[in-house]
Amino acid sequence: MNIDTAFITGTSSGLGRGLCETLLEDGCTVFGCSRRPSTLPGLHHASCDLRDHETVPECLATLLEPAERLDLVVLNAGVLGRIELLHRLPLDEAKAVMEVNLWSNKTVMDWLHAWGRPVRQVVMISSGAAVLGNKGWGGYALSKAALNMLAKLYAHEFPDTHICALAPGIIDTAMMDHLCDEADADAFPALQRLRTARGTEAMPTPREAARRILSVLPALREQPSGSFVDIRQLIDPEGYARLYGKR
Repeated sequence: MNIDTAFITGTSSGLGRGLCETLLEDGCTVFGCSRRPSTLPGLHHASCDLRDHETVPECLATLLEPAERLDLVVLNAGVLGRIELLHRLPLDEAKAVMEVNLWSNKTVMDWLHAWGRPVRQVVMISSGAAVLGNKGWGGYALSKAALNMLAKLYAHEFPDTHICALAPGIIDTAMMDHLCDEADADAFPALQRLRTARGTEAMPTPREAARRILSVLPALREQPSGSFVDIRQLIDPEGYARLYGKR
């Protein structure tokens, strides 16, 4: 897939930064936003708190004014929240995760709809947690499950745009420092799989994960718009079957 112009959210670190670096290397014009400043050379960046729904439209209008179209949008910004039993998770913490992982993406999608310029493909970064429902993933799993439905619903409203919710697999980001070193793997067994995977090809770096995602974009477009796809379905069917077979 030829990508000339892309817009990525959550670009200051992790997967978002990895996507920006990879796309820039490929000669793409890349626009990005994040709460923290970005030092990435060549990136057209705006500091923007996507939770501040009133200021997002003006931020995006200024940032994306030079773009006549977007070949790719990746809604990547997200937070993990606390790994905790759901009945112990305070409602305000669950709401805070939902605010970033779900409602901020609605704000961006609504702006893109009103923008009216062509948008070829939107990838919403989801998670296997949305489907697996592992113990302790409470607010995060709920937010990503809702994000999957957000993609499905917006597919009706963006007839000329292909939309999908993509679980990118586990990625060695700063989030893993907490999950692998601090969170209680005895209380929450799904964490043990992450600790075993760290340092192996099963947990790629952000740059490696970005390249994987870009490589499957054509295959994603073969799925019905609005679909949820786990990247392991496409690149590691046996691993995908093992993971989802444990539900």
